[in-house]
Amino acid sequence: MRPLVRRLAAGGVTANPVTLAGVVFSLIGGGLIAWQPFATWTLLLLPGFLLLRMALNTIDGMLAREHGQQSRLGVILDELGDVVSDAALYLPLAWVPLVWVPLIEGVVVLAVVSEMAGVIAVQVGARRQYQGPMGKSDRALWFGALGLALGLGVPPGDWINWGLGVMALLLAATIVNRARGALREAAAA
Repeated sequence: MRPLVRRLAAGGVTANPVTLAGVVFSLIGGGLIAWQPFATWTLLLLPGFLLLRMALNTIDGMLAREHGQQSRLGVILDELGDVVSDAALYLPLAWVPLVWVPLIEGVVVLAVVSEMAGVIAVQVGARRQYQGPMGKSDRALWFGALGLALGLGVPPGDWINWGLGVMALLLAATIVNRARGALREAAAA
């Protein structure tokens, strides 16, 4: 990615518009799933939208850090963009047949809380926390696999809800790990 990022920076591309592009693409991807929740083609697109979102997230971070584009606005856009993108891409899966709606909603809420747990570490004197086991990339991988399986014709069933249940447990562990990490780091400082 680094050669691409260098070319983008040389061409005048800045981090914040890349961050916003990731959010827009996530809204489009989620909108397609919400529009056609019974169609396999929209679910087949989910891994691609997730890959694009993660690539844009990497690009905006590299532009900011390696090309002197860090800003307070960028931090806000990045953190808010992550939770908006998660909600946009994952909540429409509630319309997929046999998905237990409160479970998908719970996973999305836990994802937001896990990101908040990472961010509020700064308030206690620690750095932004990224511990897992269910960070942003892990969620993208799990949901991408779910979309791929459904898009390839695997019949929806209890396996989806079991997978979401495991994700919820792993997200709870992530929240605890990030809070502990923040407290440990703040105590050592």
